[in-house]
Amino acid sequence: MTTSEPLISMIDVGIRDKRKGNVFKRPSYFDALKSINLEIKPGESLGILGRNGAGKSTLLRVLSGILRPDRGTMINNGHSVSLLSLQAGFDPVLTGRENAVLSGMLQGLSRREVTSRLDEIHEYSEIGDFFDEPVRTYSTGMGTRLGFSIARITSPDVLLIDEVLSVGDQEFRKKSERTLAKRIRSGQAVVLVTHSLAQSQVLCDRIVRIEDGVIREDEQ
Repeated sequence: MTTSEPLISMIDVGIRDKRKGNVFKRPSYFDALKSINLEIKPGESLGILGRNGAGKSTLLRVLSGILRPDRGTMINNGHSVSLLSLQAGFDPVLTGRENAVLSGMLQGLSRREVTSRLDEIHEYSEIGDFFDEPVRTYSTGMGTRLGFSIARITSPDVLLIDEVLSVGDQEFRKKSERTLAKRIRSGQAVVLVTHSLAQSQVLCDRIVRIEDGVIREDEQ
């Protein structure tokens, strides 16, 4: 990890979500993120731990630019960010091959760059003939394999990974962890959301824990 200026800074960032009401009750609000202060530095591997509903995935969506804070400040001075998430999804009607091209282009690659590496994506994903079948026929694990295989060929300044290393068979998880460790050693900035403290201790050089929308501790 370097001491360079942060790639991304979050200053007192908050996200407020709306709960639906009904004819007897007015809509109410809750703070998915309350006051987050966080910096992502070049070459850093950051692990984010927390129970379900603590705000981990919301935090990643803010870092990626999908969500804009309701309060506080997000600073990203033109750095590219890619989010690999189970919720990010593919077009279910398109085949794995077609989704690979579309997803790769959305992550900043040219069509030619993606198509030249389709065989590599196919081989790494280990989904066989399903590569040319509609994604709606995939299991969650197969979709994750494809998503990670596409992310593997991209080079964003910051790679955000939301729980995907916990899905799929053990051998593919080990392979994806080795790939991610190699990216980290090469200087890739990575933010990893996981339930596994052991996994984050192996892959990350810094760990934060989020509880009820607030970062409670920072483990070095």
